[in-house]
Amino acid sequence: MQYIRSENWFYTPQGEARGYIDPHRLRELWFHTGTACNLQCPFCLEGSAPGDKRLELIKFDDVKPYIDEALELGVEQFSFTGGEPFLARQLVKILAYAAQHRPCLVLTNGTEAIQQRMDEVAGLKQAAHPVSFRISIDHPSAEAHDAGRGEGNFVKAMCGLQRLHQAGFTVSVARHMRKDEDKVAVEAAYRALFADWELPQDLNIVAFPDFATPGSLPQVPQVTTACMTTYQDEASRREFMCAYSKMIVKKNGRMRVYACTLVDDDEEYDLGASLKQSLQERISMKHHRCYSCFAYGASCSEG
Repeated sequence: MQYIRSENWFYTPQGEARGYIDPHRLRELWFHTGTACNLQCPFCLEGSAPGDKRLELIKFDDVKPYIDEALELGVEQFSFTGGEPFLARQLVKILAYAAQHRPCLVLTNGTEAIQQRMDEVAGLKQAAHPVSFRISIDHPSAEAHDAGRGEGNFVKAMCGLQRLHQAGFTVSVARHMRKDEDKVAVEAAYRALFADWELPQDLNIVAFPDFATPGSLPQVPQVTTACMTTYQDEASRREFMCAYSKMIVKKNGRMRVYACTLVDDDEEYDLGASLKQSLQERISMKHHRCYSCFAYGASCSEG
């Protein structure tokens, strides 16, 4: 069963009809591997930390039914996020099964958790479909990156990025986006960084705004139905992630389908236990992170 929707799901505090997205297909299925992480970053949009159990670590038997259901629904890619995914002991087994059927993407901080399992990870090169990795390099300087992630973690993450590339995997980078940044200059700094580490200078870079921490309520403009019809059209609405993706989480011992890869701290986005049923659910844009998608085109996908 799903949670009962509050009036806030449908209307803004000013009484205007909320913006919404109608799902139209399942192109990408995300799995949240759990909020446990080997790092504890103050800006983490998941509030992850060592031993954190807000979202529980997944196991193979938890996710196999959802992989199989997604395949029946025509899914094109499986993606995995955390926490730090490589703290889930059965992650490589999960990836090996998923990659028999579709390409996979894993988001990781690139440090000890994955590097200690590189022998296991290397075996994924034999999968029928590619497994790729996106490593968090928040800033192109060690000082700025380590200010949030802890001293020495910039070099560790870059080593992880380099080792995965040298092992033959496709890699990309996730970075922080600042409101007043010079995007061209920032990306040029990353290209120079890649060259210094003997990495391809054309690695894909995915930029994210500040999403704030779980349970926080930053003041952002409300996304109304009028916003979504005035500034968006049918084609652009279909490119919002909640139109073509869902996320599986393990919470309180149960596997649940959530509407968005960025919203797992609001139970109104819990769409039940069935992927097929979740695709019938209209998604309200009431969460503050919905504004980031509206304003910046924020997407967790690679494309």
